[in-house]
Amino acid sequence: MARRMLLKIQERQELFDIPTDEDSLIHHYSLSPADRLEVELRRREHNRLGFAIQLCVMRHLGRVLSVNEVPPSAVLNYLAEQVGADPASFARYARREETRSNHIAHLLVYLGMRSATAQDRRAALLSAIQAASATDKGFPIANATITTFRERRVLLPVANVIERMGLLARTIARRRAEAALISDLTPETLETLDALLTVDPAIGQTRLHWLKSAPDTPGVMNLVGLTERIAYLRSLGIDPQLQARIPSGRWDQMVREGDATPAWLANDFTASRRRAMLVVQVIKLGQKLTDEAMTMFIKLIGRLFSKANNRKKQRHINTRAETSKALRLFLDTIVALQTANDTGEDAIDTLNRQVGWYRLLQIKPGLESIVESNSASSLALAAEQYGNLRKYAATFLQTFSFQSRRRHDPLLAAIATLRSLYAEGRRVLPDRVPVAHLSKSDRKLIFERGKPDPRLYEIATLAQLRDRLRSRDVWVEGSRAFRPIDEHLMSKSTFVALKEEDKLGLGVQRDGEAWLAEVQQMMDFNLKRLAYRARNGKLEGVRLEAGTLIVTPHSRDVPAAAEDLNAEISEMYPLVEIPDLLREVHEWTGFADQFTHVRTGDVPQNLSAMLAGVLADGTNLGPKRMAGASKGISAHQIGWMRSFHARSETYRAAQACVTDAHTLHPHSRLWGDGTTASSDGQFFRASDRAAKRGDINLHYGSEPGTKFYSGLSDQYGYFSILPISPTESEAVYVLDGLFDHETILEIEELFTDTGGASDQVFGLFPFVGKRFAPRLRNIKDRKFHTFEKADAYPALANHIGTPINTTLILENWDDLLRLGASVTTRAVAPSTILKMYATSSKANDLAKALREIGRIERTLFMIEWYSSQALRRRCQAGLNKGEAAHKLKRAVFLHERGEIRDHSYDSQAFRASGLNLVVSAIVHWNTVYLSRAVAHLRQQGRNIPDDVLKHISPLSWEHINLTGIYSWDTEQQIPEGFRTLRLPGNILRAA
Repeated sequence: MARRMLLKIQERQELFDIPTDEDSLIHHYSLSPADRLEVELRRREHNRLGFAIQLCVMRHLGRVLSVNEVPPSAVLNYLAEQVGADPASFARYARREETRSNHIAHLLVYLGMRSATAQDRRAALLSAIQAASATDKGFPIANATITTFRERRVLLPVANVIERMGLLARTIARRRAEAALISDLTPETLETLDALLTVDPAIGQTRLHWLKSAPDTPGVMNLVGLTERIAYLRSLGIDPQLQARIPSGRWDQMVREGDATPAWLANDFTASRRRAMLVVQVIKLGQKLTDEAMTMFIKLIGRLFSKANNRKKQRHINTRAETSKALRLFLDTIVALQTANDTGEDAIDTLNRQVGWYRLLQIKPGLESIVESNSASSLALAAEQYGNLRKYAATFLQTFSFQSRRRHDPLLAAIATLRSLYAEGRRVLPDRVPVAHLSKSDRKLIFERGKPDPRLYEIATLAQLRDRLRSRDVWVEGSRAFRPIDEHLMSKSTFVALKEEDKLGLGVQRDGEAWLAEVQQMMDFNLKRLAYRARNGKLEGVRLEAGTLIVTPHSRDVPAAAEDLNAEISEMYPLVEIPDLLREVHEWTGFADQFTHVRTGDVPQNLSAMLAGVLADGTNLGPKRMAGASKGISAHQIGWMRSFHARSETYRAAQACVTDAHTLHPHSRLWGDGTTASSDGQFFRASDRAAKRGDINLHYGSEPGTKFYSGLSDQYGYFSILPISPTESEAVYVLDGLFDHETILEIEELFTDTGGASDQVFGLFPFVGKRFAPRLRNIKDRKFHTFEKADAYPALANHIGTPINTTLILENWDDLLRLGASVTTRAVAPSTILKMYATSSKANDLAKALREIGRIERTLFMIEWYSSQALRRRCQAGLNKGEAAHKLKRAVFLHERGEIRDHSYDSQAFRASGLNLVVSAIVHWNTVYLSRAVAHLRQQGRNIPDDVLKHISPLSWEHINLTGIYSWDTEQQIPEGFRTLRLPGNILRAA
């Protein structure tokens, strides 16, 4: 069995290897005058060089130069130059072990260091245990150990010893966390936990599997099923506060291990590990199921009213003929009355003669029905489906406890009234019920007959609960997602400390008045300059017509030579099977090694199965079908790799590995410098079970589906992706991708289309130090929001809207800073906050202040959009790259007709991550061979300017076989590590 490793190869190199970059050499390997004196005491050239290297390595890394270790040539050359020695002379250094030992002993005294004692090792181990209490990752654990040794001025043990100490520390930290979770549990509770892993005859499966497999498709019985599971979890008697006993990093690790561990494997664990894992799963499942129940309730109430409105529309369509007939009769009646008025005849006689009184009386009942149907409120129509709501409403309200920020919230009083009604089995409401939470129209309808209608009251109250839950104005005990907004943000004490130390790291000043003064001056100048240029026709591609600025769409700027070159290079790409492409990209980047084991951190032992699992996600084939289409790989092997190695964080790490390699490739610099990016959503239809969970957006047709919202750098490097509902606004997710990736990309400017823009999104961007540049549809209809009145800019008066509320901004400035700091430190996902603000019926002051900031930023951006043709072209080019990449994604995601069939969010997230990773691998592979093809053409004497070459994208896929039987273990004969380009001569010889 292979020795367990704490550190990855790259991490070992970072901690223990001698650096070779110029900055590190200058900083750590430059000899002082005192150092030179010590070196000069050595008589022989090779001893002087060896002594100097030992000195610098011991001082910098805290370790000695090991036996037979040869420093990098950059270090040898740098130090040899300083001591006047030949770098090659190092080969003769320390041929006598005594010389090397003497040097080390002398340097220990010179540097004030010493060898490690048992007490030093104990202190280092304690530091490692403290680090391991928060994480399982080897690097911070080993780094804590090394830091302690260095702080104590102690010579580092060899790397293997430090790794063994780290592994021991991690084991101790795990056992301490396990003990903290189960130490206070009674024997009966422990037995109950163990029973979760045995098959319960009543349900034919283990209770743990039953809890984990809770349905998430919105449905009446599914919601009831969630409440049953939550009630069962509560009956176990596990206090959710146990989570506070261990650090969040250790908790998250235990959650990941529990999610990946099947019941049969958990039974083989030690009792403490098994029971601690079950405690974590019980608490985590309680939170997860509570969140899912709230989400399902929100969707069910939303669908109740959506169906009511659809029925109203359908009834209107069904009565179209009767309505048309009634309108015709009404027109005839008007004509008859007009005739009577013109001729002076009796109106009734004329009406009876021309129209017929009997016809009017005959149509009256039908007309009354049409009028009543068209004027029916959504609440009254929703009450027609009261039977379905009644099936889950009582159980739902009795299962959960709701809280509000309002001291005496009438909604909570109304919920208490309904609970008592359900508990007593009554159908009649009391004469006096809480109504302050209802709108005037709802109250009027509910009390239309004097006494409150219980059905209408119940539905209206639940609808209010839905809206308040979405905005987090009301929250739920035991939930993670449905908490007060304040609990999602950075703690106030942490914020105050960072602000006082000036370490917020935001893109705006701490002083709100100073920031407003600066942007006010900037806006005033830019508006006056825009007005001047518009009046005098000095704006490129923009004209002023009747006081309105009109932007002329710019023409496509891709030269014809680029299209011909693209076609030529596409024919030069080597033909490749997708499994071989993935394996080659892994050999270049090592991305598959990022899929580490959930507990041990080991790299995948079965590389083929790991790559097959990634391709199964990326092509939408799925693990089982991928196994059937693969040679030599079973479904069990793919399933094992996915269960223990594929997680959201390992997918992110693998994605970063490929994207970073692509970013650093010299050819990528032709497309951009990696500082700009675009984000956009791509719709995929849903079918089978996924269709029941999917939402319908009529913009994409009448079928349900899911969107994959992704971010793409200007170098065609993907850095983020997540599945979202097609009915959700893309704007709330725009910022998520910028903070949910691990690549080296430093995105400074983000392009989106209109769907990704909102004033609150504009408002967040300056705080996080980024620039937002959306392509706004109908920009001429959008107003500037200024500090001055419209008459200050008469030429632009048609474009000036409401003024900026500076008072509101200043009153909430500190809260805005706290919100920005919470986003930049990743304490909260931007979408979490933006969705709360977007769904709030009555936005709070912070949301309104953020909107005012957004109006300022949008105004500044629109001014620049009108003023700069370069900005418009840059934005259009960025969005074009994303739209072109969608075609490649559609081609890769081809199986199951490109439809989403996974009903759970986690499964859909895996599909999205796999698709991003496979497409990124294709893009990088194409980039490598695109560079080689260009190099070949230039060697043949072709003149290929970079201005033409930058229009050749790496998005081709015609040379890649994406379907068929996948072979993962075929030996490829690739001379010099690269495939041969398809050149005309090679093709003829092959034929």
